[in-house]
Formats: sequence, C-alpha cells, structure tokens
Amino acid sequence: MAKTKAIYRCTACGHQVAKWVGRCPDCGEWGSVEEGAPVVAAGAASVAPRSPARRITEVDAGTASATPIGIAEFDRVLGRGIVPGSVVLLAGEPGVGKSTLLLETVKHWAAGGRVALYVTGEESAGQVRLRAERTDAVHENVFLASETDLGTVLGHVDEVRPTLLIVDSVQTLVASGVDGVTGGVTQIRAVTTALVSLAKTSGVSVILVGHVTKDGNVAGPRSLEHLVDVVLSFEGDRHSSLRMVRGIKNRFGPSDEVGCFEQRSDGIHQVSDPSGIFVHEHPSDVPGSVALVAMDGRRAMVGQIQALLNNSEMTSPRRAVSGLDPARVAMMLAVTEKHLEVKTGKQEVYASTVGGMKVTEPAADLAIFLAIMSSAKNKPVPSTTVAIGEVGLAGEIRRVASTARRVAEAKRLGFRHAIIPAGTDEELPKGIRITKVSQLDEAFAAIGPRRLEAVDAPF
Repeated sequence: MAKTKAIYRCTACGHQVAKWVGRCPDCGEWGSVEEGAPVVAAGAASVAPRSPARRITEVDAGTASATPIGIAEFDRVLGRGIVPGSVVLLAGEPGVGKSTLLLETVKHWAAGGRVALYVTGEESAGQVRLRAERTDAVHENVFLASETDLGTVLGHVDEVRPTLLIVDSVQTLVASGVDGVTGGVTQIRAVTTALVSLAKTSGVSVILVGHVTKDGNVAGPRSLEHLVDVVLSFEGDRHSSLRMVRGIKNRFGPSDEVGCFEQRSDGIHQVSDPSGIFVHEHPSDVPGSVALVAMDGRRAMVGQIQALLNNSEMTSPRRAVSGLDPARVAMMLAVTEKHLEVKTGKQEVYASTVGGMKVTEPAADLAIFLAIMSSAKNKPVPSTTVAIGEVGLAGEIRRVASTARRVAEAKRLGFRHAIIPAGTDEELPKGIRITKVSQLDEAFAAIGPRRLEAVDAPF
C-alpha cells in the first residue's frame, strides 16, 4: 500500500518541514508555514515515449536558430536574438525601465510582421497604451491584455496566436487550483512551469518580468532561474540615465554579455558606444584624473577615475569613495604610503568615477594609484594616456586579462599612450605607444618626460 503523509511548506521560501511551526527555520518568516497536499510515496512506472529518441547527428539545429528582435544591444545580450520556444526572465528593481524596454521590444518585433502579446497584471491596458504612445511603441500587431489568471492568459494565447509573449510580471499571475498566495513560492513555480511548457510545445517565445528582493536577487524560489533558458538583470542608478542589461544565464549564447541603454523622457534608447559617457572632457590636463579601460563582461569600456587629496585638521580625515571598491582604494593608499612614502594619514581622500560608472575589478588599481599620486604631487596625467593593471601589496604591477582588447578600445577612441603591466604577453595593436612597467615608481615616471605634447586629447 502506498502511504500518504501531509507536508508543511513555507509560502515565502518553499522550505518544507515535517510538522507545523510558527516560524520558518530557513527564511525566518512568521506565520508562513502552511499544510500542503499529501504526497504519495510510490515508485514510478515506465511509460512508453510519444516519440523515439534520435541520434544527435539527426537533430535539426535550425529549429533553435535565434530571431533578431531589432534592438542591437538587446540582441547582443540574448545571443544574436531570441530563440523560438525559449523563456527569458528579465529581473530588475522597480522603476528601472523594464516595462519600457519590453514595449520597445514588442514594437520592433511587430514591425517585422510578427504578432506579439503583452500581458500585464500590474497595470490596465489603457495605462500601457498611454506609455506606448509616449514612447512611440504603438503598432497594430501588438495585442494588450490585462489579466492575472493563468488560465485566461493561456486562452488569450490560443486566440491571438502570437510568436512573442510578454508577461509583466510573473509574480502577479495566479494558477487556479494551486495552494499559496499570489506571488508566493508555490504560485510562482506553478505559473512558470506552465509558461515554460507552453513555450516548448507551441514554439512561442516568452519573456517574463521578475521582481527582485532588497538584496538584488530574483524574488521567488531559486528553481525559477533553473526553469527558464535565459536570466537577465536590468540595472541602473536612479541618479543616472544609463541602464545595463547583464546576462546571468544563457543557454543559447555567452552569459557575460552586457547591453547599454539610456533612459530618456521619450523612452529607452540603446547606446552602442557607452565609453564617451564615462569620460569627462577637460580644456587642459588636470591633476588627479586618469583614464582606464574596464571590462564589463566581454565589453571594454573606457572610463575615468578622479582622486582628490586635501589637507585636514580633523583627527580622522574623511575618506569618500563613489563608483569604486572602497577596499581597493584603501589598499592603494596603503601601498602608496609604504613604497613611495606619500603620507596621506592627515589628508582627506576622495575617489570617484565619472558618469556613474562602477568599477570593481583589480585592473583599475593602476589608474587609482596614478590618480592618487597625481593629486598628491599636483602633477597632471596626460589625457591621451590610459592606465591598465593590478597592483600588489608588495608594490608590483601584475598583468590582467584581455589587455589587448582594452588597448584596442583605447586606440579606437583616440588615446595615444597606454601604461600596462610588464608581464603582458598578448599581441597588442599597433599605432599606440605602449609603456610596460613592473613597479609603481616606473608607472608614475611614465607620465612625465615622455609626454606627448603635440597630440590632441581624444575627448
């Protein structure tokens, strides 16, 4: 006889316990543990397959070829476009522009003669229409539906027969007959499973909008990310108009690509060359400002680091860092004081990036060091020079990955001089002067006597 037993599951995180408790032992939520349907403990019997297994050499790969959306930056992150029958999860903070980006997506999709269905559970169809008019995303091949019931959404799919389905958001849909509150773990898992099954059986491409927690993670069970084919993170600073779409998981392409967009009053626009946003133009060279080339995924972006050292009468001078890793800035201050005897203990130190750029990789160490030294010695770094390299605690300069790609990007933007680690063995592009350094004093000396006075600054 098969035995049945009741289970108790947390509606917030999905954790199961053997008996009811007032507080979930996993997530700590009070009153979230509820009794679920009994589970039948029985062995699984074999079932005849509906279609026989085929040799991998006989499978047609053309059925999984990507279809370009028409937005180059979005296609770049997806891997040349969206694959028929795939499920994409786009997550981001409220107000970052997820819905605006997807309206732009369905407009380009419909402009190619294809049908798109936009389902919203957070707004009315009229509200979506108003935003579509403001962003010029109105097209006759775009269908709108304001629904929160999963069965009704599947009915709309049967009637409209779209090739692209947008669900905004997956946390608002409810699957009838499934326990749990709206947006809970059980409901999200059931809704996502049904939509994935729809995509795989009908070939409809599905894009799900997901909410994020205060920690920046996708809300709901972790299995949600395992169910879908592509997971994208939509990021942006509320004080900046720049938006980034980062690939976290991608079964059809690289998972480390980044797409750049700019939020404007008339919608969201792609930025094919974001380097100019992160570099500020000066009429002349100024102390404390150094250019660098950072890698964001597979993308090389030129940015600018600024440092300011100011004498202070306070016992504990202020340290302020923006856009950089505060721990690495503190390390560069310690290394500078230890190996070059530059005393910063009684000085206020401010370090920042330009244009809202965020750089946390070790390759920015050399640029941070030169910015600190330039401000401390009041010696400008030429605006035609970029610095790339990691700095060790012993004062050595270590090589970093993708140096050739970084130097090529700097050359493309008009830079004439690159300071890189001496251990770099990659084949570097021609047409830009390279200075290889192994110690900090060599790096600081490289910005001095051999400076290119006759070359115009690229910005």
